Amino acid sequence: MPRPDPTPFLARASSLRRIALCLQYDGAVYCGWQRQPRDPSVQETLEAALAQLDPHRPASVVAAGRTDSGVHAAGQVVHFDAAGPIPAARWPAALNGRLPASIRVRAAAAVPADWHACFSACYRRYRYTLYNGRSPNLFLAPWSWQRYQVRLDEGLMRLALEGMLGEHDFAAFERAGSARSHSRTTLQEVSLVRRGDLIEVELQASGFLYGMVRLVMGQLVALGEGRLSLETFERRWRTGARQEVKEAAPPQGLCLLRVGYHEAVFPTSAWYDCQPRYLLECSDAPPPGPIS
Repeated sequence: MPRPDPTPFLARASSLRRIALCLQYDGAVYCGWQRQPRDPSVQETLEAALAQLDPHRPASVVAAGRTDSGVHAAGQVVHFDAAGPIPAARWPAALNGRLPASIRVRAAAAVPADWHACFSACYRRYRYTLYNGRSPNLFLAPWSWQRYQVRLDEGLMRLALEGMLGEHDFAAFERAGSARSHSRTTLQEVSLVRRGDLIEVELQASGFLYGMVRLVMGQLVALGEGRLSLETFERRWRTGARQEVKEAAPPQGLCLLRVGYHEAVFPTSAWYDCQPRYLLECSDAPPPGPIS
C-alpha cells in the first residue's frame, strides 16, 4: 500500500504562525487557568474566543503559569499557533470583543515557531496583597487578604523571606498532586513593602511549585502575628516538614504579576507592572479638615 503524500500536511504546518499574548484576568470567576471538566477556566474561555477567529484550526493555548482557582493575573503570557490571516497586532482587539469582561488581552506579538510561553520563560513573579487594617474595606476584599487581629511584624516577615533566596528544595511548600519530578527551584528575588495598612509581598522564581506562594504566605502571616517563631519557620522549609504546613493563604490576594523572557516580547507598559496599587497611608489617621 503506498504511503500517503505528506506534502499537504507540511504545507499547512509551515503556514502556521505562533502568536504570544499578554493577558489579565479576574480569577474570582474561574476554577483556575487550566481547563476542567465541569467548571469554567481561563483556558477554556480564551480558546473558545480563538475558535471564533480561527475556525479552521482547533484552538490550543499554552500558558506560562497555571494559576489556581481564584488567583488573578496581571501579566499572564500564553502562545498559540494561528492558521488564519489576522496580523499579530490585531489579535488583542479581536479577542477582547469576544471575551468576557473578566479577561483582557493587553498585547500580542509574533514569535518564532520554537518559542514557548512556559519553557522560554526565565522567571515568574507573583504579588500577594495583605490588608492589615482593623476596619473592613469592601473595595479591597476581592484583591487582598485581611488580617486585622494584630499588626503584622513586616520586619520579621521580610527577614524570613530573605533567608529563602537561592536554589533550595521547597517540598514543605508544595501541595499534593504536583506532576513535578522534584521540588527544587530557585527563588531569585523577594520584596516586602508596607504602605499604611497594606503589605505587598513579591516573590520571583525560575518556577513555582504547585500551591507554593499561598503556602509560603500562610506561614509568613503566622510568623508576623507571633503564632510562629522564625526558627520554626526556617526548620519547616529546610527540612521539608510538609505535614506541619497546614495553613494556606486564600487565593484572592495572589496575582501573577509578570513573566520574564531573555528577550522582550511585549512593550513594557503592557506587561511589566500592571496590577494597580491601592494607596492607604493610615486608616487610623483623622480625616482631613474642610477645604476652604
